[in-house]
Amino acid sequence: MSALEILRFAVRGLSANKLRSALTTLGILIGVGAVILLVAVGNGSSEQIKKSIQRLGADSLTVTPSTTGRGGPGGFGTAGQASGPRTQARELTAQDAEALTAPGRAPSVRTASPVVTSQSVTAGYEGTSTTIGQFVGTTPSYFAAANKTLASGAAFTADDVTAARKTVVLGSTVASDLFGRVNPIGRKIDVGGIRFTVAGVLKATGSSSSTFSDPDSIAVAPLPAVQETLTGYGALDQIIVQATGSDTVGAAEAEVTQIIGQRHDAASSGTADFTVSSQASVQSAVSESSRTFTVLLGAVAAISLLVGGIGITNIMLVTVTERTREIGIRKAVGAPRGAILGQFIAEATVLSLTGGLLGVLAGVIGSLFTIAGVKPVLVPSSIVLALAVSVAIGLFFGSYPANRAAKLRPIDALRHD
Repeated sequence: MSALEILRFAVRGLSANKLRSALTTLGILIGVGAVILLVAVGNGSSEQIKKSIQRLGADSLTVTPSTTGRGGPGGFGTAGQASGPRTQARELTAQDAEALTAPGRAPSVRTASPVVTSQSVTAGYEGTSTTIGQFVGTTPSYFAAANKTLASGAAFTADDVTAARKTVVLGSTVASDLFGRVNPIGRKIDVGGIRFTVAGVLKATGSSSSTFSDPDSIAVAPLPAVQETLTGYGALDQIIVQATGSDTVGAAEAEVTQIIGQRHDAASSGTADFTVSSQASVQSAVSESSRTFTVLLGAVAAISLLVGGIGITNIMLVTVTERTREIGIRKAVGAPRGAILGQFIAEATVLSLTGGLLGVLAGVIGSLFTIAGVKPVLVPSSIVLALAVSVAIGLFFGSYPANRAAKLRPIDALRHD
């Protein structure tokens, strides 16, 4: 028998019970579609996080306090035991930021911006109120270091910082929520009973995800003004450092570590009480976690494919049992073992291939929609792999029933009731 005849017999066999064939195909469709769509969601989530990190700028470093290294006389380590005669960990201060920009001390550092942040601050304007995700107190150099661009108005100045003026630059979300279509420049908003004058509005970053915090729900004001009204004159939350260029980030990181380490006496304590991270290191860590997350999603979806394959085996075994007499008649009139084997393998393969192609279509269509706040990003290799696995499943799980049918003796098959 030719391959075309075997395929014709296989299609005719599947058409004899359309509902059963359709349900078997549906199992493969769901498995393939789930693999493609969940991998796309994982990849989209990874891209979204990367874009959020990149907004800080490729030439930026972030200095943050560390929970390690705290101790000193009467102090305690993380395990609650006395940590010995170590120097008490120090908090980050505005003087630390000033030291990084002192002439000749850190040639690879362009600016260092002290930052304090108050979370979820309520602001109001003429009866309208909104919650600002982050109210940042800093210096003018922050805008360039954090890659914040003005859409209208102007940033506050060094004189505003020195005089602790209550002037503020709003993120696009905050400006829209408070003012709508009214021009906010020069108008006053109420923040915790204190009036701040709007000096400018930042450009929208383009992210509208509901899964992650809105980067445009932000307000930036002079450091002393925020400390006076919201955070108090305590430690800084971080220092944003801008290197002289993306190629000097490594040198800037070494200089920042050395200068702040000397100021905090890290040598005598044995452990630094601060951490310096670059966007490259954060990107690397995020990429690694995202890959693990995506593989995990793909593995969960692949279980559906396995279940679909088991379904094919089950259906083909039932088919062989139902068509035992037909097999006996065909073998009695001279059909070779290979023709019987080929027909049932072809039936299983057609089921899995049809389900696989429909699953690819379902996965591609599903990726056009935003899922849980994430815009899926298709991975071409996942489409090829899922389709190849679906065909392999048809061959693998269909081989046992096909082999069982091919081994039937004609006399036994004809006697089957």
